[in-house]
Amino acid sequence: MLLVTGDTMIPGNRMLMVILLCQVLLGGNNHASLIPETGKKKVAEIQGGRRSGQSNELLRDFEVTLLQMFGLRRRPQPSKDVVVPAYMRDLYRLQSAEEDDELQEISMEYPERPASRANTVRSFHHEEHLENLPGIAENTSFRFMFNLSSIPENEVISSAELRLYREQINHGPAWEEGFHRINIYEVMKPLKENGHTITRLLDTRLIHHNVTQWESFDVSPAVMRWTREKQKNHGLAIEVIHLNQTKTYQGKHVRISRSLLPQGDTDWSQIRPLLITFSHDGRGHTLIRRSKRSPKQQRPRKKNKHCRRHSLYVDFSDVGWNDWIVAPPGYQAFYCHGDCPFPLADHLNSTNHAVVQTLVNSVNSSIPKACCVPTELSAISMLYLDENDKVVLKNYQEMVVEGCGCR
Repeated sequence: MLLVTGDTMIPGNRMLMVILLCQVLLGGNNHASLIPETGKKKVAEIQGGRRSGQSNELLRDFEVTLLQMFGLRRRPQPSKDVVVPAYMRDLYRLQSAEEDDELQEISMEYPERPASRANTVRSFHHEEHLENLPGIAENTSFRFMFNLSSIPENEVISSAELRLYREQINHGPAWEEGFHRINIYEVMKPLKENGHTITRLLDTRLIHHNVTQWESFDVSPAVMRWTREKQKNHGLAIEVIHLNQTKTYQGKHVRISRSLLPQGDTDWSQIRPLLITFSHDGRGHTLIRRSKRSPKQQRPRKKNKHCRRHSLYVDFSDVGWNDWIVAPPGYQAFYCHGDCPFPLADHLNSTNHAVVQTLVNSVNSSIPKACCVPTELSAISMLYLDENDKVVLKNYQEMVVEGCGCR
């Protein structure tokens, strides 16, 4: 990589280069080990001399470049009351294959099918001040309005689900009568002259009283109409109906509104309805769940200067981004550095061209040696807040060096 080794930079490493340059220009405490001595001198000249203004301008340019890689127009400034849903945190842990003891605490199943067609997951809370708007059919409890305007136009929605939290009922109807049906509708047209709305049933579920869990409903047709087909978003409607009654049963065990919560319940921020979208921006691979991998064992090399992988930890707090990047706090990026001597050994993972180039260099020094560069790169998943305080889980390609070679 250009910043660390002086070798030719490949496009897949641009994000790492920008992060590290930002660390240097911001004067982070941990940047000393990330660059060679010659680089430190140049940075000191810029920061301590008359070119400090140019340094700030470079920093702004680097930040803009990196934000563009994230698909962001500006640096997010999260509000103090923003809430990261537990579902998104758990999905990140499952996706990233964190430590086994943490994964055992997660009760949800990984959404294999929707994730297999997406590289981005977004979450949306409904706008509570709009849930009691007029125009809902008499037997429908609440209307949910989700603002999806923050979804970029280049992202194609592959699926969407509405998640509702319900709690076990320990008393009430007899066991054999202890069922409710939850219906989810798309509001096609709001209030008409006859006092009724036009709705379309999206999903329905018959549930028993005796379980506390999240219920997921497929609302993909509605979300695709609003995003892909640019149709008017009139929201979703939900009704909770007792199996043996004809009128709506507003069971307080189904957390569809803050107004239905028992007094003293303070967990609304984590149990309120949640809309999840799975999409793909056309870049890189989909969200394939990773299995926990054992760290690669490297043979000890005493004073070996040959091309190999070196440790490089990128800490987002060093660039002041830990306020909007939820997870990970940083990651092991690694970098490639070392000589590509003649003759090239097999363990240097060289191409035929590199072998020829090194051979020519041995007799003609005007021809440069082969460079030590990444030959295998892997992705990482990142959980962060966008400019609109929406929580995003995204898969970023070519972020971790898995192998090095002479090329």
